Amino acid sequence: MRAVYAESFHPDDPLQGLVVGERPDPEPPAGWTRVAVRAASLNHHDLWTLRGVGIKAEQLPMILGCDAAGVDESTGDEVVVHAVINAEGWTGDDTVDPLRSLLSERHQGSLAEYVIVPKRNVVPKPADLSFAEAACLSTAWLTAYRMLFVKSGLRPGQSVLVQGAGGGVATACITMGRAAGFRVYATARTEEKRRKAVELGAHEAFESGARLPERVDAVMETVGEATYAHSAKSLKPGGRIVISGATSGPNPPADLNRFFFLQLQLVGSTMGTKAELADMIGFLAASGLRPLVDRTLPLERAADGLAAMASGDLVGKIVLEV
Repeated sequence: MRAVYAESFHPDDPLQGLVVGERPDPEPPAGWTRVAVRAASLNHHDLWTLRGVGIKAEQLPMILGCDAAGVDESTGDEVVVHAVINAEGWTGDDTVDPLRSLLSERHQGSLAEYVIVPKRNVVPKPADLSFAEAACLSTAWLTAYRMLFVKSGLRPGQSVLVQGAGGGVATACITMGRAAGFRVYATARTEEKRRKAVELGAHEAFESGARLPERVDAVMETVGEATYAHSAKSLKPGGRIVISGATSGPNPPADLNRFFFLQLQLVGSTMGTKAELADMIGFLAASGLRPLVDRTLPLERAADGLAAMASGDLVGKIVLEV
């Protein structure tokens, strides 16, 4: 089968280790199923893998990709793949299983003609979602859903700042946050991305680091070092930063005086559960929301998509179609 995979690690030039080529067709073991992939979206996780983060050299070659939508060959149903692979027999919150992994960490990923997953890791794809739209859901949109509705403590009518409004998680936060009745502010580095943020539902959008019209109840943070100080300064007393990524760096100044004096909170969030994925799909059906797809590319142009993501040249998700 055709696949996009990491052949070697290059921390400073991750695309140097990228290959689009032939890999063996996967055969599902007992309790697993094979999905014929129709579309798979790109995530920063793919770039980290190419840099050698979270994976060992002896695991190479590793097919990239966490997300997929396609056809479950065991049933013939159109499905969305849930990317969190839990230990056999795990029954708790999918995201806190100490032995959990994502596709493309211990198990081959989804940027290929086929991917195998445990049977419990597929959910029905709504007929009114395209495969490209459905391929955006299980990482970026599920992450955003958990941040907003499970971790933030926000109630309708409260205010939220979304940092870095071009990425997949951020655009999902804006879209769902507005639909849920939050007052949504966003930041972005370019005028075009700020304009797009308002189109997606932000009440106002500002340059990175700009002073907001008011302090907010919560901040959705995926950028890390570059925006963390602004996130902390933008909070009301008792406010909360929910963080699910640190693409600009993981070690900003902690600003502990501000945190204890204003009783702020910093809450980590990662991915989401299968039940939350199903709930989010129901939310999209009820609200009419759809993931923003920046562009679709054929599998063979994976390098172009990854380069665009690395440079920030996107608004929404980049999807590879198989």
